[in-house]
Amino acid sequence: MGSSLLTNSAAMTALQTLRNVSSSLQTTENRISTGQRVATASDNAAYWSIATSMRADNAALSAVSDSLGLSAATVDTEYTALTAVVGDSTGGLTKLQALLVEAKTAGIDRTKIQADVTQIQQQMQGTAAAATFNGVNWLSTTTATPATFDLVSSFSRVGGTPTIGSITLTISNYSLYTSSTTGILDTVSGGASVNTIDISTLTDSAADQTTLSGYITQVTAAINSVASAAADLGAVKNRISTNTDFVKSLMDSVNRGVGQLVDADMNAESTRLQALQTQQQLGVQALSIANQNSQSILSLFR
Repeated sequence: MGSSLLTNSAAMTALQTLRNVSSSLQTTENRISTGQRVATASDNAAYWSIATSMRADNAALSAVSDSLGLSAATVDTEYTALTAVVGDSTGGLTKLQALLVEAKTAGIDRTKIQADVTQIQQQMQGTAAAATFNGVNWLSTTTATPATFDLVSSFSRVGGTPTIGSITLTISNYSLYTSSTTGILDTVSGGASVNTIDISTLTDSAADQTTLSGYITQVTAAINSVASAAADLGAVKNRISTNTDFVKSLMDSVNRGVGQLVDADMNAESTRLQALQTQQQLGVQALSIANQNSQSILSLFR
């Protein structure tokens, strides 16, 4: 084809090449600025959809992690109170049992012993009442306290079906005092509950000694029940701790999976950027050269 003033094929080719290079350069610059190879659905619809779903799952797992933290604090509060109620040689049920055994001694002043017993009873009731975290108390319950308590422990999704895992606790297993006096320490047995034992009027008579023996048996049973409740909450604490570690590891795995799908390889993008910038510069020069062809036509008319 001869020289044409209206149609510059070389310039058209150079311009098309420069457009393609500029488009590729813009894509690379977007990847570098966002750090993502797939930032929008138009980049790769399938990978974008998967990554979006996985990010949503990770948000749910983050909520589970927060819930486990709250559950751990609640369980720890109740567990601490239960161990305090079990007590040791200085207080709690253990001390109460020792005082009752001491009261079996003939001729001892049981009125003075009762003063200590009363203080222990009040201390245990106060401990149970104080075992409240975020408005939740499993040791001193009312009619408003639910029969069971669910602690969110996991989240999973198969297809479009989410599953929420939970640890279900039966509150009656831990209740020391209830509004209906059916707790471990306020249930009446043999004429008194652990919370209402009174030995101030007892004597050395065989009948009163039998009553004392009954009280000791009652307190011993309470120690076993409270210790069992504390052991159960201790196991729950361990389960929550294990679940917390697993959820955090799972979130890291999901993040890595999303990264493999959509993150840009910055080493490759950096190399591509250098190459495209060079191609762009050469394209501009090629277009400039092609545009000069029309100027050479003027020499034909001089």
